[in-house]
Amino acid sequence: MTSTADHTQQTEEAEEARKSEVAAPPPGPDTGSGAWDDGLIARRAAGAAPAGQPAVPALPAPYTGRTAPDADGADDDLTARLDALRELTGLSRPRVDAATLAEAGRVLDDAAARRRLSRRHTVVALAGATGSGKSTLFNTLAGVTISDTGVRRPTTSAALACSWTDGAAGLLDRLEIPGRLRRRPVQGPDGPGPLDGLVLIDLPDHDSAAVEHRAQVDRILAHVDAVIWVVDPEKYGDALLHERYLRPMAGHAEVTFVVLNQVDRLPEDAADQVLDDLRRLLDEDGIALGEHGEPGATVLALSALTGDGVGELRDCLGQLTSERRAAARRIAADLDAAADRLRPAYVPTGRVGLSEEAREEFADRLAEAVGAAAAGQAAERAWRRNAGRACGTPWLRLWRWYEARRAPQTAERPPGDTPDGEATTARQRVEQAVRVVADEAASGLPTPWADAVREAAGRGADGLPEALDALTAPEPAPARPPRPGWWPVAVLAQVSMTLLQLLGGIWLLGQVLGVFAPDLLPPVLLMLAGILGGPCVEYGSRLAARGPARRYGADAERALRDAAAGCGRARVLDPVAAELLRYREVREQYARVLDPVGGGGARGRAGGRQGVRVTELSTTGR
Repeated sequence: MTSTADHTQQTEEAEEARKSEVAAPPPGPDTGSGAWDDGLIARRAAGAAPAGQPAVPALPAPYTGRTAPDADGADDDLTARLDALRELTGLSRPRVDAATLAEAGRVLDDAAARRRLSRRHTVVALAGATGSGKSTLFNTLAGVTISDTGVRRPTTSAALACSWTDGAAGLLDRLEIPGRLRRRPVQGPDGPGPLDGLVLIDLPDHDSAAVEHRAQVDRILAHVDAVIWVVDPEKYGDALLHERYLRPMAGHAEVTFVVLNQVDRLPEDAADQVLDDLRRLLDEDGIALGEHGEPGATVLALSALTGDGVGELRDCLGQLTSERRAAARRIAADLDAAADRLRPAYVPTGRVGLSEEAREEFADRLAEAVGAAAAGQAAERAWRRNAGRACGTPWLRLWRWYEARRAPQTAERPPGDTPDGEATTARQRVEQAVRVVADEAASGLPTPWADAVREAAGRGADGLPEALDALTAPEPAPARPPRPGWWPVAVLAQVSMTLLQLLGGIWLLGQVLGVFAPDLLPPVLLMLAGILGGPCVEYGSRLAARGPARRYGADAERALRDAAAGCGRARVLDPVAAELLRYREVREQYARVLDPVGGGGARGRAGGRQGVRVTELSTTGR
């Protein structure tokens, strides 16, 4: 372990080296506890480097500053996408399970950690299978033998880092690469040149028999900005490479290099055929190839042993590091991958929301449950009965009263008392109505949100039957039934007909008794007028009462229906609408995660997969 004094001394030496713009830190004696001391540094400091082998300088002390963020639109889009994903996870946490959101949380944490560190550096990993020659390529790019090569397998047992410029210590700490495995390449008098900012990582074999080696590869690959996959003519089609790494990371094509190494072992025609077959396999993996100016993976053929094609790879790396966009592209690709995994939780399978027909059907079911139609019919009959009592003939009313007194008295049900069977049926109708409207609202929604909608409807349905029962509780009967303006006229007409009958009867009786002169025709005509006029007035009143009675019953039915619908809306539809509104908010955030500018702008690509998905999301979810 490095002591505090040694670390402080190295930090001061590194600061002095940066101020004087010296590429390598000043040499010093090996204390046996230096942060970069692995033997090579000691030999360099002592001036005892092996003959023919350049000295390998050590990395400077950890970089504590931070470069200014990019000011272009692409960086703004990336920030907007990260903010949208953060907002998305916050809104979704009560509805979507933690396991589904874990990948999004990891992407947010990794993006925040990477953006806090130096943006002028580009971390590139060299990955490959056993014997692919990645360590040889690593040494060739560095211009010095840093990584051990040989026939022993696996040769590379731990990740080795080589940084062309200062300030990469924070990035390497994030990759958990110890100080003794950090190196500096051989540089000319002009400094790092086109590879300014490059941090190259030589990884262990991804197919190593040692489990800890594979775990180290997976851990570092999750945090680097770009990857160079080194394959050889014998194992370029290895299923482990394609199924475990290339295919799952097909969306990271813009930060992926696939290098066919050891082409010096093949004739020229065979090398072209192998390279074409490699491109075919990559295309089957879903990896876009960066050809004809299109963004995608870079595929090269080279020989690390002879140096053929290495210059082209160095030029590609120089362009990658000079753009300083690899880290942003990696984060964007991670966002795309996270959005793909979150897709089942946010993208609807059909039209979303409650239609007006579904709302009307729900109101109809509740109205049926509370007996709104029966209540309206009862009100209509009551109005007609009142009209008949008010406008009927007195003799008929007297007869009805007498028949009612003679009829056996039946036990009437107390007001508001409902038989158990009817109460059970009404409750079942309410529960069925809630289930139907909940299924309609959840139709087309992703599973987490469909479950949330059904739960919201279920919570509202708990007290809904009791609330509906309160609506149907009997109210005190009004002191006087509603009376239209023509009722007094009909009553006066009935009184007049009765008086005519009485007058004719008295007159006729008087003639019989000799009080009046005998003349039967006038009293008989008066009696017939009264006897026939009374039923005619009553029949006319019935005809006149039909319309008002029907309207009165319809008003009563509508009032009870509206009250039931309002109760159902407050307890069921409003909570369901709140869940649908919440889903609309997260769906909009998910669309911003896919593309903050709707498929265009800085990130828009013709025919891009994410642009298609944004279009699909906007057309299917309404």
